[in-house]
Amino acid sequence: MAALGWLTPRRRSATARSVLAGEASAEAARKSSQDVPDTPDAQADESGFPVLGDEKAAAFFDLDNTVMQGAAIFHFGRGLYKRKFFETRDLARFAWQQAWFRLAGVEDPEHMQDVRDSALSIVKGHRVAELQSIGEEIYDEYMAERIWPGTRALAQAHLDAGQRVWLVTAAPVEIAGVIARRLGLTGALGTVAESVDGVYTGKLVGEPLHGPAKAEAVRALAAAEGLDLSRCAAYSDSHNDIPMLSLVGHPYAINPDSKLRRHAREQDWRLRDYRTGRKAAKVGIPAAAGVGAVAGGTAAAIALHRRRR
Repeated sequence: MAALGWLTPRRRSATARSVLAGEASAEAARKSSQDVPDTPDAQADESGFPVLGDEKAAAFFDLDNTVMQGAAIFHFGRGLYKRKFFETRDLARFAWQQAWFRLAGVEDPEHMQDVRDSALSIVKGHRVAELQSIGEEIYDEYMAERIWPGTRALAQAHLDAGQRVWLVTAAPVEIAGVIARRLGLTGALGTVAESVDGVYTGKLVGEPLHGPAKAEAVRALAAAEGLDLSRCAAYSDSHNDIPMLSLVGHPYAINPDSKLRRHAREQDWRLRDYRTGRKAAKVGIPAAAGVGAVAGGTAAAIALHRRRR
């Protein structure tokens, strides 16, 4: 994949693979995004944010444990297991990883790396369209009921203000696109895997969209879309996303882990926690809408660990 030419200057904290992953994700997201709904009746929070009609502003939402309870890749793994993509002996491993994630509320690098490494062997040789279609079914089966209403309301406030809203996640870009579309969002930035003639090759483009790579994806997309990051917002639960949160003028810590909570307090960032029954944002929460095939993107590391016989 050729390097893209619309990146803005950056602090050189990201690796070359992070930059490549971010550029690839931004390119995929732009191809698959939909128009922002024309809903002029915005309902802002107590500070008057988001600003109605600010076309230079957008919002970027982490997915796992920010928009949705648990990890999207694990929920997708359950769906693939149901469809016999891997064996029963792997189910116990999956259940343990998902239980750990839900209890801890943070990503474990070894768990996530294990999933990503084995995922490529699962999808290699499968058609992109096949996984996209399955993703639509799995969203209905396992993901729809796990969306946090409070975070969904925050996203809707940006949409109602006429702003674009993007998911930013290490999950596969196609699966992220399904979730974004079902929630009526603009699109999604996600991990991109290589495909040739619509078939997965088993290789990633760059690296998983995680940590610094997320920041690179947001930076690339903002440059391509003409956004002013100082007027944009970002939302996440994880300290791993501090690079992304630090890019924007309006960072929010949502359901934060202990490290992010501490950092947010030090930086005077806004915090919201929907895990404890605290009052959610007073904005409308419409029903999730939109179905159809994912357009654009190549693919990403998907699913659960599978040991080959």
